Parts: sequence; structure tokens; C-alpha cells
Amino acid sequence: MARAKGTSVDGVKATGVAESGGGKVRLLRWNDYESDWDPTKDDRTPVWEACHQMIRRLNNSGELSAGELLAKMPEKGEAIRQLAYHMYTLCERKKWAEEARAYNELIASWHAIVAASHDVGHINEQRGMDF
Repeated sequence: MARAKGTSVDGVKATGVAESGGGKVRLLRWNDYESDWDPTKDDRTPVWEACHQMIRRLNNSGELSAGELLAKMPEKGEAIRQLAYHMYTLCERKKWAEEARAYNELIASWHAIVAASHDVGHINEQRGMDF
């Protein structure tokens, strides 16, 4: 599959979204990611990783914490939301209830997360004009 998409398993693994060994490749789930991740210090932030870090933050620390994370990568917000919808639909079709729940919780909390991200302030965003 990696070759069909013009990438390599090593390339996907290097981005931090998959692990491989023994001829098998597995995409990481939200609970596989490190809790101290900061997208401003990560030079390669795939939407997969960003989405799962948002789910991890939401599940472990709530909407405000997830909003703080989104504020650090506002340009990825729409792609994260779309991936969550897509993954929820896929998990529902496959009858993967536990995986679907994580995506559904992110979708259900999305408006509150976005509001929290604006309260915190997006990086590289002008917050006001000083005269």
C-alpha cells in the first residue's frame, strides 16, 4: 500500500505515525502517542498524528487542553475534523465500537475545542492592535 501511495514504510515510520517489524506495519492509535508532544517542535506533523494527539488530549485532559493543542496548529483543524469523521464512519462500518467512540468524542467536542483554541490564541495570530 505504501508503494501505491508513493511513499515507503520507513518514511511513514519516520513521521511517527506507524511502527513496523517482522513484516508487519501498524498505524499508531491515540493512546500510543507520547503525552509531551508539541506540534511547534515537530518538523513533520501528519494529520494522522495531529488527530490522534487531539483525541489523546481530549480523553486525558479535556476540551480546554485539546483546544490548547489545536491553537498550536490551527491550519490543521479542518483536516483533523475531516479525518475524525472519516475514521468514525469506517470504524462504525467495521463494527469497531471502541475505536469509533474515540473519533465520535472528538467530533462531538469539536465546537468546544475550537472555542477553547480561540480563547488561548492561535500561534502566529495577531491578537490586537497596539496604538
